[in-house]
Amino acid sequence: MSFWEKWFASSARKSKYGGELSLRDSFKALKHLPPFLKMIWETHPRMAGMNIFLRLLKAGIPVSTLYVGKLIIDEVLRLSQIEGGDFQYLWTLVAIELGLALLSSLLNRGIGLLDALIGDLFSNQTSEKLIGKAASLDLPQFEDAKFYDKLERARRQTVSRTMLMSQILSQGQDIITVTFLAIGLIAFNPWLIILLVLAVIPSFLSELHFNQRSYSLSYSRTPERRELDYLRYIGASDNTAKEIKIFGLAQFIKNRFRILAHDYYLANRLLAIKRAFWGFLFNGLGEVAYYAAYVVIILQTISGQISLGDLTFLSGSFGRLRGLLQGILSRFSAIAQTALYLQDLFDFLELKPRINSPEAPLPFPQPIQEGFTFEQVSFKYPGSDIYAIKNLSFHLRAGEKLALVGENGAGKTTLVKLLARLYDPDEGRILLDGKDIKSYDLHALRQAIGVIFQDFVRFSFTASNNIAVGQIEAREDRPRISHAADQSLATSVIEKLEGGYEQMLGRRFEGGVDLSGGQWQKIALARAYMRESQLVILDEPTAALDARAEFEVFERFSDLTRGKMAVLISHRFSTVRMADRILVLKNGEKVEIGSHEELLAHNGLYAELFRLQARGYL
Repeated sequence: MSFWEKWFASSARKSKYGGELSLRDSFKALKHLPPFLKMIWETHPRMAGMNIFLRLLKAGIPVSTLYVGKLIIDEVLRLSQIEGGDFQYLWTLVAIELGLALLSSLLNRGIGLLDALIGDLFSNQTSEKLIGKAASLDLPQFEDAKFYDKLERARRQTVSRTMLMSQILSQGQDIITVTFLAIGLIAFNPWLIILLVLAVIPSFLSELHFNQRSYSLSYSRTPERRELDYLRYIGASDNTAKEIKIFGLAQFIKNRFRILAHDYYLANRLLAIKRAFWGFLFNGLGEVAYYAAYVVIILQTISGQISLGDLTFLSGSFGRLRGLLQGILSRFSAIAQTALYLQDLFDFLELKPRINSPEAPLPFPQPIQEGFTFEQVSFKYPGSDIYAIKNLSFHLRAGEKLALVGENGAGKTTLVKLLARLYDPDEGRILLDGKDIKSYDLHALRQAIGVIFQDFVRFSFTASNNIAVGQIEAREDRPRISHAADQSLATSVIEKLEGGYEQMLGRRFEGGVDLSGGQWQKIALARAYMRESQLVILDEPTAALDARAEFEVFERFSDLTRGKMAVLISHRFSTVRMADRILVLKNGEKVEIGSHEELLAHNGLYAELFRLQARGYL
């Protein structure tokens, strides 16, 4: 097998760093360029059109400048051989060359400006699309490691793809310039073009090969890069600083980071060394070819076949052509590699959620008449063989307050997620007023439900916007926000903030103020009161509150949910006693359901857990 056969075969083999990539893969990846260019055009058609126009003008500058330079040298030689010559033509040529230089500079500035502006707009719009797409996808997709790898690769495209735009446009510009220069060379000596092409092809193939290997390495190491980013974050974050200091984790994190980073460095170093070696070898062939052509041009000048101006034009054209061809072929390789990455972006944008509204949804009940009914509902989290919910049947009546009780892992929060259609059951069904909740519009269903999870998000927003998260469309409605803060006891927290409702919360941004766990919980509770929902769900809403604050919260909660359905998850039996009924879960299954008094009389699991907790207060 020849060297080149082995070399091409190595491009098609599956490397230890990634998947199979071949020359064909690179060309197939170019199919992503038309939709990519369409996205750029749609970003700002006028600026994109002006950019193309300026590049067309710029493409003709190099050959024009070289040709005017040839005319200047020929004219200088002519004037040097006569006395009293007319210099007007010479100065006209010099003025034209100066004008071309100034025009080239102006076009470069204009092209650079438009590239930057369109690039920023494109990056912003792509980021918006990624945010919108991520928001439309289902929770199970976010719990898949492969999905996170795809999301990570798509995120990295938002900025680097603006460079691809510039590369594609520059490629078209340079191809036009090469065409003009090639016409000039062919007019003098067609063999120079053949020599030039043969000189740059090996360098191009080398770059293409190593770009493919680089993509394989980057693609296959996505999980490691995500872990490196995670280690960087937890190693220097206010959210993890306490545990890292207390448990002495700094050395462990540093060592883990060092091992992963060094392993990636070694793989990348090996590739870089090979790339540098073969790049030098093949570029050297290009240099030899250039000087061979230069010798031919010099000999033709000495023999009188061409003028000194022609020598300048041809040598300049050949040198410029060589540089442009190498740039075009190298850029093609880079474009092909980047187009491979575009697949990640388009793949992510094409993802579809599995939990959707029906094509013809039923009108959402206003108000809910019968309530929610679970019929033999079972559910397992993706990738798990264990049921989080198993054969669960119960009825949540309209206007009823239901408490969920059970040990950790009993399925309480999972039940809530099923109610809000964050997941769909694997078996059984959930009814609302006698109809499957899948029959209703998904947005209308979730609008009717106000949920505050135990692991609520502490947004680095202003206090006002942190509360308005519950109904973000009402973020400018200060009376409504203030009323929600009053109901959740968050007003006492906000009054102590220097900036009041406009105070930035969290330490992520300058001027931000962090809150205690209990203070954050009051802010989160206010979100539930912002939402004019028919069903209010609170998952451990008072875990970080003291006894007095907890008592006040539930007094208000009882009043505010009068006539509404409410689901309350809590480990404190003093809290769940306020519910009309209590559903006791164990290992995802219903153990018993009834009022506090009924369950105590039943003397089952609820009574056992109640007495265990009561004993702790003795």
